[in-house]
Amino acid sequence: MTTTLPQTGTVSPATRLRDFAARTPDTIALREKSRGIWREFTWAQFWDQAETFAHALLASDIDRGDRVAIHSDNRPEWLFTDLGSIAGGAACMGLYPTNPTAEVEYLLDNSGSRLLIVEDEEQADKVLAIPTSDLPMLEKIIYLEHRGVDAYDDPRLMSWDAFMELGRAHRSAHPDAVAERMAGAKPEDLAYLVYTSGTTGPPKGSMITLANLDYATREIAGDQGIVQPGPGPDDLIVSYLPLCHIYEKLFSVVFNTGAGVPIHFGESLDTLVTDMRDVQPTIVQGVPRIWERIHAAIQVRLASASRLKRINAAIWMTSASYVGNTLARREGRHTAVSRGLTAIGNLFLFRSLKDRVGLRRVRYGVSAAAPIAPEILQFFMSIGVPLHEAYGMTENCGVATTNRPGRIKLGTVGEPYPGVELRLDAETGEILTRHPAVFAGYWSMPEATERTIDPEGWLHTGDVGEWVDGTHVKIIDRIKDIIITSGGKNVSPSEIENTLKTSPFIKEAIIIGDRRKFLAALIGIDFEVVSEWAQRHKLPHTTYRDLSEKPEVVTLVQKAVDAANQKFARVEQIKAFRLLTKELDHEEGELTATQKVKRSVVEKKFSDMIESMYR
Repeated sequence: MTTTLPQTGTVSPATRLRDFAARTPDTIALREKSRGIWREFTWAQFWDQAETFAHALLASDIDRGDRVAIHSDNRPEWLFTDLGSIAGGAACMGLYPTNPTAEVEYLLDNSGSRLLIVEDEEQADKVLAIPTSDLPMLEKIIYLEHRGVDAYDDPRLMSWDAFMELGRAHRSAHPDAVAERMAGAKPEDLAYLVYTSGTTGPPKGSMITLANLDYATREIAGDQGIVQPGPGPDDLIVSYLPLCHIYEKLFSVVFNTGAGVPIHFGESLDTLVTDMRDVQPTIVQGVPRIWERIHAAIQVRLASASRLKRINAAIWMTSASYVGNTLARREGRHTAVSRGLTAIGNLFLFRSLKDRVGLRRVRYGVSAAAPIAPEILQFFMSIGVPLHEAYGMTENCGVATTNRPGRIKLGTVGEPYPGVELRLDAETGEILTRHPAVFAGYWSMPEATERTIDPEGWLHTGDVGEWVDGTHVKIIDRIKDIIITSGGKNVSPSEIENTLKTSPFIKEAIIIGDRRKFLAALIGIDFEVVSEWAQRHKLPHTTYRDLSEKPEVVTLVQKAVDAANQKFARVEQIKAFRLLTKELDHEEGELTATQKVKRSVVEKKFSDMIESMYR
């Protein structure tokens, strides 16, 4: 069953939620897993919670355009806050669960948030460590879990239950207040402040309007959107990527309220594989790191199987290689032979592999937010997981290009959506996009906005691209990341890094070489995978550092580097590498909250290691 979106007028996710509650009140909208049990919310219950939250905002004198922040893992209350804020005319701003205190202070202060939802004691401690005078706009801190927080003495603190009771009392006294607030909404009203990852400086707040969201919903979640046939109530999605990022919002909010797809919240990121197995989602969103991890887990499982199972796996993975090559050559379209091999391979191997990682029922998978190696895409396609690469960014609500079923070109991010204007700058090759989902600008940063959106309305993405066959776009790299060697050769580090990360043993790869005579690399091993390999080879080890310093591990990584070098021209080959002796960490400033490497920080922190490769 698919849902046809209205074709006229600007509506919000909140009005769409309200309409679902009116049309199908008893249909399941959300599920949450707690202590192994899945709890269900109907559309009527979902809207009741969101509307109650909106009334609580009005009772707290939150005005139209005020900012409401939430600092929590994904859970139903996240969406109650998100949709309730929109219904109440406020703008929702999310923080990553991993944001340390300094970043929490910056984001709350920069956004001027008046109200903050925190999940538990850990998140409450971060904001309470900030002097009240440094956050003069913050009036209330609402906590979801009582343990530890109930004992705190801060007048701003209030439990979620008490806050929602405010909402119920306000709704009883003013039953039409939220409906009136929603009726007065305008297309240009601010819906979200979504902060950039801050790879090169302080995060910037991208202003996403109701009009932006309306257009994104029509382009992505409609009957002619990225999923064919269109998404609907029969589909299933697991929400696990950070909801403060536009990417997850497109699935947990846009697909949910725009097409009626039920959203599932697992117990935690630690139980993601188990939760995916429970749900067996039909639509799966992931970043390259997630797909790389699943690929590595499958490789490890096959390598550690019994001898008979390894022989069976070798036979069918050879078959999968043929299927993958066929699909790559035919833009994702099967031949009779490849379809037959996939069907038989499902019986003997593929189905069990997919079942164990929760991908058995996937009809649409997508990788976005960062470049991914074509080899990873081809692997999943070869075992029957239809995985597509797409491209977008916060500043255009994730709406730019996508590979569509039957029109897949590996190594590209696909074709522009039907309503998207896309061109490449004649001099720099920078990708420019223009459409109604281009954001309203950066919060309180007019100069940065002017540098990003030109007078003609073109969004300057900062990505360099090229056309493939005149229809599909290939991302070369971020303009700021392109390496120019001392010999004057332009090199895209991300392509080399992604090729290295197709090895299950490599988790991080940072290419060095700007103004240098040759390319080198800092490489971080995947501790879990390499540890399992070391145990099989009876190689004792304790810590990450201990394992990464083993000569046998260096040799193992050298083989992966040699294999990657064969795919590149001599000037693009890695002549030296060093293994990092620690895992990169967000709290230490080496990664962004979205797990992107902060190159400048890493290069400075490991400068001695880098210089040792060039001495």
